[in-house]
Amino acid sequence: MNRIWNSVVGKLWITILLLVSFVLFIVTVLLLEFLGNYHSQTVEEALNSEANMIANIFNEHEEVVNSLEIIGDIIGAETNAVIAEEPYESSYYIHDGLNGAKTREEILNEPVFQKVFESDETVMKEMLLPSLTEQNRLESYIVLASPLKTGEEEHGVVFIYQSLEVMDRTAERTTNIVFLSAFIALLLTTFFAFFLSSRITSPLRKMREGAFELAKGNFDTKVRATSSDEIGQLATAFNQMGRQLKHHVEVINQEKEQLSSILTSMADAVITFNQDKTILLSNPPAEKLLKHWTIKNDSEQVKPLPAELLHMLDHVIGFQEEIEEELEIEGAYYAINFSPLYSGESIRGAVAVLHNMTEQHRLEKLREDFIANVSHELRTPIAMLQGYSEALLDDVGATEEERREMTKIIYEESQRMGRLVTDLLNLARLESGHMRLYKEIVQLNSSIERMTLKFSQIAKENGVQLSFETTVDDWAATEIDEDRIEQVMTNLIDNAIRHTPEEGQVVVRVEQQKEYAKISINDNGIGISKEDLEFVFERFYKANKARTLGKGGTGLGLAIASNIIQAHEGEIYAESIVGQGTSFVFLLPLKDM
Repeated sequence: MNRIWNSVVGKLWITILLLVSFVLFIVTVLLLEFLGNYHSQTVEEALNSEANMIANIFNEHEEVVNSLEIIGDIIGAETNAVIAEEPYESSYYIHDGLNGAKTREEILNEPVFQKVFESDETVMKEMLLPSLTEQNRLESYIVLASPLKTGEEEHGVVFIYQSLEVMDRTAERTTNIVFLSAFIALLLTTFFAFFLSSRITSPLRKMREGAFELAKGNFDTKVRATSSDEIGQLATAFNQMGRQLKHHVEVINQEKEQLSSILTSMADAVITFNQDKTILLSNPPAEKLLKHWTIKNDSEQVKPLPAELLHMLDHVIGFQEEIEEELEIEGAYYAINFSPLYSGESIRGAVAVLHNMTEQHRLEKLREDFIANVSHELRTPIAMLQGYSEALLDDVGATEEERREMTKIIYEESQRMGRLVTDLLNLARLESGHMRLYKEIVQLNSSIERMTLKFSQIAKENGVQLSFETTVDDWAATEIDEDRIEQVMTNLIDNAIRHTPEEGQVVVRVEQQKEYAKISINDNGIGISKEDLEFVFERFYKANKARTLGKGGTGLGLAIASNIIQAHEGEIYAESIVGQGTSFVFLLPLKDM
């Protein structure tokens, strides 16, 4: 029943059925009342008519016997009559039944009929009398007493009575007909209710199925409009709604993809937070940063946040204010912008944009260090140039030999300044990518050996043993700018010889490491501390400021070497143990022959 009531068909059917049932009930009650009154009136009229007819027969025929025979043939079989002469001295009966005597006695003794003899008025009454067809059974009869003139001076009364079972049977048949008609009406009502509701609900069910398809994301779903009425208009509106939904979803998806592309392509880290400080959305740089914080802090949380960010997030959510700060977080510098996110008038979270300023800080520090180092490196030769120039101008040199010595110092310092400026220009070209490389395929062993042997005489003068070793086949080749690689070798071998004590060793070794040639310059000199090792390729950096003192170094050689190797798609690094020696290693890609 609940299932039927939950459907439109069931609701329509039950509503129409109840309405028709109520109408049929009212009509049946009124019809039965009308038929009962109609039958009662019909019986009364029939009895009055028969009484008048009996009176006329008695008036037309003087013989009572003849009158009774005629009356018996005329009146109906269900009508009984008693003709009594005044004052009941004699009586005649027609269609007398099984209990006729008892019935006549009760009728004649009924007090209400006495006034018929006295006033000559017709009286009708419903009485309970013995049945004329069955023993010991009472039936309801309707009795009509009408005055009758049986002779010139004699009067009597005709009692016509009829069982009400006839009327009851007629009413019962009528009732059966009414109920049969009501049953047929209910069947027809049910049929037409289902037919009508199915015509209404069939398109509604299709629209319901279409709505489910729309809910699943099938926005191409269409509902056929089979009529031009309200349901047809509803189907048309449903199809328009589907098209609009598809359009709006496509627009939203495009905007979402556009936003996702923007977030993905951003170099800055973007993190969106919920009101409970959980992370809703993050782009790849943010994911990388969160992963780094997780690994570094060894946290059990999936996406932990530093205390500085949590404090800023609390402030943004609590005070609904935008914050811009530049903070140092775990050794890195970030420009952080926190903005609240709103849902209507209430805040629903915050978005953080983190711009990594570490490289800018490093470059700014390098710039400051560069200016300081250049100033430091140039201050000494400029001071010496200025001092000796003033001495020459003031004729401080007493002898020609002293003047030549001062002139030589001025020349050497100017040469040193020239080398410094040249190195700075070369480094600037390399770092900007404007330095052109003239690459050609050369045999690796012969080229590196030639570069090494150039320093044999210098090594002997410094009491250092210089040697070349290789484990690479003679036919191994690489594509390099030989002049630039020779510049790297010159810098590294010269450094190794200068920082290796007498009777020390410098070994240039060539090996193969997968698809690369590994060239290493190894010495057993004083070495470089672990703290200084990672900075040796920065310009002007000197692990031991006394190492280059008086040896003509500019502090730019290793920075230039690093940029040359990187331009050859290689890699350079240093390994050192203090007191045992240093190894500078660079890798060059081998050429397939």
